[in-house]
Amino acid sequence: MSENIIIKPIGILHSELRYRYETPRQGILAGKMISFIQLNSNCNFEQAVKDLEGFERIWIIYHFHLNDNWKPLVNPPRHTRRKVGVFASRAPYRPNQIGMSCVKLEKVDGLKIFISESDILDGSPIIDIKPYLPYSDSFPDVKTGWVKSGMENIFDVVFEPIAEEQCKWLMQTAAINLTNFARLQLEFNPTDATRKRISISQTADQFQEPMYILAYRTWRILYTVDIERKTVSIKHIESGYTAEELLNVENDKYGDKIVHKIFLDRILPGSK
Repeated sequence: MSENIIIKPIGILHSELRYRYETPRQGILAGKMISFIQLNSNCNFEQAVKDLEGFERIWIIYHFHLNDNWKPLVNPPRHTRRKVGVFASRAPYRPNQIGMSCVKLEKVDGLKIFISESDILDGSPIIDIKPYLPYSDSFPDVKTGWVKSGMENIFDVVFEPIAEEQCKWLMQTAAINLTNFARLQLEFNPTDATRKRISISQTADQFQEPMYILAYRTWRILYTVDIERKTVSIKHIESGYTAEELLNVENDKYGDKIVHKIFLDRILPGSK
């Protein structure tokens, strides 16, 4: 038996999800965001996709291209505080770095396959595509070990008009998708300040409802939480830089201080 197996990608996935912390726990939580697979040309794949469009859902086999190591034990994001074996999880830290997602097929256009409800990162090499068959692929009543649904604890993430305007401006100006990031990060456990991206604002007094801060690189998303109604309200967006840091233009690690300055100069509501 050969020790090596050579697999050649059949295409590349293009998506708005560029960073690992932007991806949903499962593809079904990604909503209506559209991604597409660009199949390789000159491989006769035009014939390979024949009749694929008749399926509503498909399996995508792909490579976790941003991972270069594996872990025998992993810490799942929300179901448990204890580590579990990587083979008992869907974590990307696998010996062969192979991912599998069941996504919704939107349309096939030549060598482009458009999909939604996907948790696959931009630039992921695609290894294979297979149709989803409910009669053989679905077993809704089986045991799921340590994994619980958790869907009963999902929060509705809503944006105040100010925050919506700010997110729209950042998307159009700098291709920063804070809307999608906030929804994916806050629909579960939005008050858990032990997570490295969430903190509690120190500006609110004891009579006000807590204001939480979600960090996205050099940006800060401020929000409140209604536990009873299971609602997260995004109030506004702030720059993560101080005024002094913005003056030091030579030290621009992320190359985004100009965007922050424009953001502040426009005096967008809620900005510093």
